Amino acid sequence: MVAEAASLFSLSNPLVTTEQLSNSSSQLDGVRADLESSIRFAGSHLTQAAGILLRLPQEIIAHAIVLFLRFYVGPEGGSFRINSAKDVSAASLYLTAKTSAFPQTPRSVLNVYAYILSCPPPAFQPLPTTAKPDPESYYLTEGEYQSARATLMRTESILLRSISFVTNAVVPHRLALTYLQTLGVLPSTPSRESRALGARTLAHLNTALLSPQLLYLTHQPAALAVASIYLAARETGIKLSACEWWEVFDVDREELGFLVVAFQSCGEWITCENTKWSEYNCPLTVDELEQEMKRRDTKD
Repeated sequence: MVAEAASLFSLSNPLVTTEQLSNSSSQLDGVRADLESSIRFAGSHLTQAAGILLRLPQEIIAHAIVLFLRFYVGPEGGSFRINSAKDVSAASLYLTAKTSAFPQTPRSVLNVYAYILSCPPPAFQPLPTTAKPDPESYYLTEGEYQSARATLMRTESILLRSISFVTNAVVPHRLALTYLQTLGVLPSTPSRESRALGARTLAHLNTALLSPQLLYLTHQPAALAVASIYLAARETGIKLSACEWWEVFDVDREELGFLVVAFQSCGEWITCENTKWSEYNCPLTVDELEQEMKRRDTKD
């Protein structure tokens, strides 16, 4: 029984409460809800881009994004007006990688973030060769590196205290592939159709990391995995079991329906966010946020 309980615990995450979702430290500090959602999106996107440049597995990147999002949830969490999204993103990725099989040095992490943030708007997008930033714009001198390293170490400790040192986060990517094998649609020698199904499943899970509804903080990994499989199967035309197969994985129809709709709405919302911040980057530091809030107040 003890082993069984431990196994079940390893497949679940601590979820946020309704109160934590409705009241954040950033909003209490005067940050509007739409701007807060935009910064969350930009910070998650920044974490994803940095993880890719550091050649980290997607599971580690997803884990880091979950820690980043957890930090800013609830009235007791971090505030974008106090804790820079850029710094918390770097600390989340550094902390997650450090406890994995792919640890990164502080210098590697800081160099990657300096490079990404030196890119012209819109940030985090692929750049043509002629538009690459000037190397001098992202070169860290020894003094700048030591200062950034101290900030990284300090932010890591703040992050750990804020999330009560609960750094475990189960992401549904591997679980989704296991479910596909259980359903008999991902054989050991996959066909072109089954490969497409697996790819679409993982794509939906990666997109959901950027959802404004914070799906990774409000739903268990099993539910996210089932919803991504259901939607991917509909898109690729692959038929799954005729029975209500999702109940086998402890997911009810109501939760499945909600998540499918949420997954489908992610793409449109991300497109709107990219359009909104196409001319200048979303604020990722405290100073940039203060400037954006003043700009909005002046415009109003």
